Amino acid sequence: MERYRIVAIGRRAPRECGAPEHPNVAWHQVDIGDRAPLARVFAAVRESGGARVLVHLAAHYDFTGEEHAAYWRTNVEGLGHVLELSHDLGLELFVFASSIAACAFPPLGSSVNESSPAAGIHIYAATKRIGEQMMAEAGLPFRTCTVRLAALFSDWCEYPPLYVFLRTWLSRRWNARLLAGRGESALPYLHVRDAVSAIAILVNDPSLPVSGEVFMLGPDGSTSHRELFEAATRDAGDRPARPILLPRPLCRLGIRLRCTIGDAIGVKPFERPWMGRYIDQRLAVDARRTRQRLAWEPRPRLAILRRLPFLLENMRTHPLDWHRLNLAAMRIEHVHTHLRIHYVLELHEDEICRTVTEALLSPRRHRRCERYEAMPGHEHDWYNRLALHSLMSSIRTREKGLFMSHCRDLAERRRAQGFTLDAVRCALELLNDTCIKVAAAADSTIPIEELDRQITATVQFGLDELDDVFERDGAPEPRD
Repeated sequence: MERYRIVAIGRRAPRECGAPEHPNVAWHQVDIGDRAPLARVFAAVRESGGARVLVHLAAHYDFTGEEHAAYWRTNVEGLGHVLELSHDLGLELFVFASSIAACAFPPLGSSVNESSPAAGIHIYAATKRIGEQMMAEAGLPFRTCTVRLAALFSDWCEYPPLYVFLRTWLSRRWNARLLAGRGESALPYLHVRDAVSAIAILVNDPSLPVSGEVFMLGPDGSTSHRELFEAATRDAGDRPARPILLPRPLCRLGIRLRCTIGDAIGVKPFERPWMGRYIDQRLAVDARRTRQRLAWEPRPRLAILRRLPFLLENMRTHPLDWHRLNLAAMRIEHVHTHLRIHYVLELHEDEICRTVTEALLSPRRHRRCERYEAMPGHEHDWYNRLALHSLMSSIRTREKGLFMSHCRDLAERRRAQGFTLDAVRCALELLNDTCIKVAAAADSTIPIEELDRQITATVQFGLDELDDVFERDGAPEPRD
């Protein structure tokens, strides 16, 4: 980013979508389907000197198979707004991001390439086909090219079908070993870092593509569900699990049945009937021409099967971030409440610890904690962070025993140091009250009763441990 001045346009705020903050990046939170605010951004870009390259990545997608209005608003109308407003920016190149999935699945044994038409029948593919046609017919005064991307994934997954597969295959659910058909359903996968490196080539050399040229950004061939299943389950154990192959007719019937039940109870499964037509079909790619034209190819170490252990390690060691990022990629706003609370507390850790320390050092506000006033501030911060981390771990895992164990050790230590039960209870109650107050202010959509259920109930278990330790040797300590 040091080499570029970037004007970024996105529907969400940078923090919501994980965009980096940098002095060379000017972020505008705008929906491209809304022409008026978009036009103001383009006018500002024009007045500040214009731009050399425009990379159009905006798109709506989901996996319901339903023709949501957002497909047309973003993928067609939004693209039309961008094309119209880009005429007088002084551009040298317009890069339009399409998808390899815009192509129809080829006959078994053959591949799609740069010359393949965008003939897919899914609603997403249909709108991308329209987008490619709009690019060809716009009569633009600058070069254009289309990059058809393979299924993009990162070390955090962030590709919804793969996220659902891994979550199922590595669980103890009834369907953990089921694979549809022969397990040969296959797509090409591309690590997002390889996609960035390819697009950077075009940004650095806007004269490289012939206007209207199509590039296939993905590896040759495709990777099947069975290959992914075996790699994922092998990483989880000494050997891969043996899949149970479910014939295609039974799969399609099962999907329809689960969707019917989902409609009745209000919780639809990820799998939808339209997916049944792709069982055991392979979207194989031949991208030789793209590799030659760009002098680029996906790095072997970032191939999906080579990278899968890194995804699974992140899933195991950072489950909160793993699920949050993947649910965001699925356009699902709902995250389990305990994970949302953990995330809020994690984001505001410094504020919580600082507030508790200030309260403990204030003799006028908390006379029951006089013993704490003699402790230096850095010691307070250390112990407050230990307590908060333990509390967050209990909330994240729903294991109150983690916080109880911390409180048991804390009580032993404080009793040996001469603290009274009343003083130690006061410190934990302050931590509880502060967490509730900060979380409620940070995310007003979390019901206060949920905060009490997740935070206060956990702290109450810890307080009970304090009582047990202080009363273990006889009568309870006198209170301050």
